[in-house]
Amino acid sequence: MRRRPCRGMLCSLEYGYSVVVCHSLLSSLAKILHLYLRAERGIKCSTWGARGMQGRGTTGGLSYVQRFAVLLGDSGSTLGLMYGQLRMTQCDAQATLERPRLHRTITEWLTFDNMHHQWLLLAACFWVIFMFMVASKFITLTFKDPDAYSAKQEFLFLTAMPDMGKSPGENHFPEEPKPTGKMLSDSRLTPPLVYMERLELIRNVCQDEALRNLSHTAVSKFVLDRIFVCDKHKILFCQTPKVGNTQWKKVLIVLNGAFPSIEEIPENVVHDHEKNGLPRLSSFSDAEIQKRLKTYFKFFIVRDPFERLISAFKDKFVHNPRFEPWYRHEIAPGIIRKYRRNRTETRGIQFEDFVRYLGDPNHRWLDLQFGDHIIHWVTYVELCAPCEITYSVIGHHETLEDDAPYILKEAGIDHLVSYPTIPPGITVYNKTKVELYFLGVNKRDIRRLYARFEGDFKLFGYQKPDFLLN
Repeated sequence: MRRRPCRGMLCSLEYGYSVVVCHSLLSSLAKILHLYLRAERGIKCSTWGARGMQGRGTTGGLSYVQRFAVLLGDSGSTLGLMYGQLRMTQCDAQATLERPRLHRTITEWLTFDNMHHQWLLLAACFWVIFMFMVASKFITLTFKDPDAYSAKQEFLFLTAMPDMGKSPGENHFPEEPKPTGKMLSDSRLTPPLVYMERLELIRNVCQDEALRNLSHTAVSKFVLDRIFVCDKHKILFCQTPKVGNTQWKKVLIVLNGAFPSIEEIPENVVHDHEKNGLPRLSSFSDAEIQKRLKTYFKFFIVRDPFERLISAFKDKFVHNPRFEPWYRHEIAPGIIRKYRRNRTETRGIQFEDFVRYLGDPNHRWLDLQFGDHIIHWVTYVELCAPCEITYSVIGHHETLEDDAPYILKEAGIDHLVSYPTIPPGITVYNKTKVELYFLGVNKRDIRRLYARFEGDFKLFGYQKPDFLLN
């Protein structure tokens, strides 16, 4: 791990704590030497007294222990004081009484004393070096792992030192992380429970007789044409345009073996059903269709219904791709002729024209003229028949960063392919954008639009847009 310096008050605490440790070690060493000298006092007092008379008050008379005490500074002051008292009081008194005997033995004791204190000083130096190595190792570990260690220190600091603005008896704990704006309310639950609740909601809404006309549809050829098949891995994917559908088709193309990786798939091949190698469920016999519907892993993705309509309008009529000219040159004029109220206006199709067309209860006759191109704005019910087909997982565009890996894992293909990288913020619901697009739309037209897409709102748990309806 790369070293990073600690910062702020935590760093000061760590450094101060290390200094306290070193000071305590030095004080302990001084006490140990004091006890040792007291134990040796009976044997050495004669030598100390004789040498004290010869060298008292001079620098040359200082013993090795005295000099070591001076080097210790503040921590050695205690040792120097104790040693001075020992020499000036106890040893001097005994030296006066035993002066004749000291003169006889001073020569042999001097040699022994010098060797003894040299070894004592050497041992003390090794002890101090060892203690400094331990303290240095402690400091190194503190700076080396700030993520692991400093978190513990911060917790101790918060619990030991109360905030200046709060009472001392109040407990202090780090704040829990708050959910981000891109998370739905149910994303705080464990992932399996979220998906189970989504399927349970679909079952409940499908049983609601009041919404039957908005939640049920026949499994017609139109629906079967929307479902793509991966027999190799037993997967069925229902196409829901403007909800990340293109990326999921790329995943299936790779799984079917048409291309080795997602990056190598040309954009113009993805939606070319003669080249992308994706068979539709409608291409099989009735018996084979039923077998796959009962045994294969089935899923599709949804998003807020109104935001999806805005995306479809922008993509097909505002940023109209050159390889799909019919949206601007055929479908848009048809909508304008029937639903534009101001006939003198010469602008191209406007969003209010689009809303008026979709909310018209008699829109179907125009849908027939447009053919399969309407898949970009018809309801999820019309596309995938969620009440007639039992799907394994329903993904949400707003939580796609979590849902995509879960779907791959549940389908048993997470080790074979990955969902393409999702640009930051692209899946977040944008209420401001929805309000802006519906700003100039008549309230009656918005209510008609909601009446048609109410089934989608109810089935997939999207909140009713009261900010647009009232």
